[in-house]
Amino acid sequence: MSRPPTDTVLRRIALGRQGLTGRRRLGAGLAGVEKVLNRLGYVQIDTISVVARAHHHTLFTRVSKYQEPMLNRLVAKRRAFEYWCHAASYLPIREYRFALPMMRAIARGEVNFGRRRDEKVQAWVRDRIRAEGPLFARDFENPKAQRTGWWDWKPAKLALEQLFMQGELTSVERQGFQKRYELTERFMPADVETTEPTMAEHADYVIDVGLAAHGFGTEKTLAYFRRDARVRAAVRRRIAERVKSGDLVQRRTRTGERIYARPDALDRAPQRTADVVRILSPFDSTVIQRERCRSVFGFDYTIECYVPEAKRQFGYFSLPLFYRDAFVGRMDCKAHRAEGRFEIKALFVEATLQDGFLPAFAEAVRDYAAFTGCGEIEVGRVVPADLRRAFRRLFGQ
Repeated sequence: MSRPPTDTVLRRIALGRQGLTGRRRLGAGLAGVEKVLNRLGYVQIDTISVVARAHHHTLFTRVSKYQEPMLNRLVAKRRAFEYWCHAASYLPIREYRFALPMMRAIARGEVNFGRRRDEKVQAWVRDRIRAEGPLFARDFENPKAQRTGWWDWKPAKLALEQLFMQGELTSVERQGFQKRYELTERFMPADVETTEPTMAEHADYVIDVGLAAHGFGTEKTLAYFRRDARVRAAVRRRIAERVKSGDLVQRRTRTGERIYARPDALDRAPQRTADVVRILSPFDSTVIQRERCRSVFGFDYTIECYVPEAKRQFGYFSLPLFYRDAFVGRMDCKAHRAEGRFEIKALFVEATLQDGFLPAFAEAVRDYAAFTGCGEIEVGRVVPADLRRAFRRLFGQ
C-alpha cells in the first residue's frame, strides 16, 4: 500500500495547480487571463469593492501586467462568458454546454428563480435588444415613480436577469458592476458545442475541472461547484468507475481522508515554493472551499463581512496571507482610492516570522495597493502588538 502523501506535498501540489508557487505568475496579459480561467475552471464574481473586486483580485494574483479591462476584452473575443457556477462567475467559453442543464431547468420552471416571470416584459426586453443591440438595465425606463428598497428591481431589470439565467441573454461586458446584455444567439461562436451533456459527461467535467484546479480532491470537494444533488451523485459514481478503470487513483491522507487524483500526480516531486507572499481574495479558488482549506492548509478562514460587527474577530474584509507554502495570517484592508491611501486596518500574524518574510510582505502589499490605485500605505493594528513597529517601518511610518 502506498504511503500517505505528506502535508507539505499536498500543499505544494494544490498551490502548483493554482498557479501560486513560483515567483513568476501563471501567465501574462490577455493570454494569461485566458490561461488562468482555463486552469481554474471559473473565476468568481463578487460585488464588494472595499479593495479590488474578487474577480480582478484573483486574476491579479496570477497574471503579470493584469488590468481590469482585460476581462471585458476576453469576453469580447468570445473566449469567456458569464454564468452561474457555485456563484456568479466568468467561465471558459469552451465549457458553455455544461451551463445548459441549469439554464434549461430554469427556463422550464424546474428551478425557482425567485420571482414570477412576466412574459410581456420579457418579450419587450428581448425585442429591444434584438433591434438596438446590447443594452444595460439603465437603458430601460423604470415605470415606477419610487423604489422601496434594494430588491425592488424595475420590471425590465428582473426580465433581463431572468432571460440571462435562462440562457437567452448573455453579458458582453461590465461597466462597474452593471452587465450589458446581448442575445446569446448573436454572441455564441459557431464552433462552440451547444448540445446538453449527459449526466456522465457532466460528472466527468466536474471531476476534471476540480483536478485541473487543485490536483486532488475528495468526493465532496471535487463536486463543490455543482449544487445539484443529481450531479453530485453522478460525480461519486464516476469517481468509483474511473478508479476501477485506472483513470484515477485513490489514496489516504495522513488523517485518513480519502482523496482522488490522476495516476502518479501525488508521487511526483512538487514544485518548490518561492519566497513570495501572496495576498488572496476571500473568494479565491484556493480558499473558497473552507473545509478543504482547513484540511489541506490547516487554515480556518471565514469572511466576516456577513458576520454581525460585534462578532467579527478579524474585520469586515480580511484577506488571507500565505508565504512560501503556508498560510501565515490575514489582514483587514480598505483602499481609499480618492486619497490614494491603502489602509491596513488590522494585521494578524498567525505563524512565526520566517527569514525573508518582511521584505516579501512589503513587496506584495505595495504591488496590491498600486493595483487598487493607492500609493500610500498605512498600518494600523497589528497582532501580536510587539510586531507593530516592524511592520510600520516597512512603509516608512
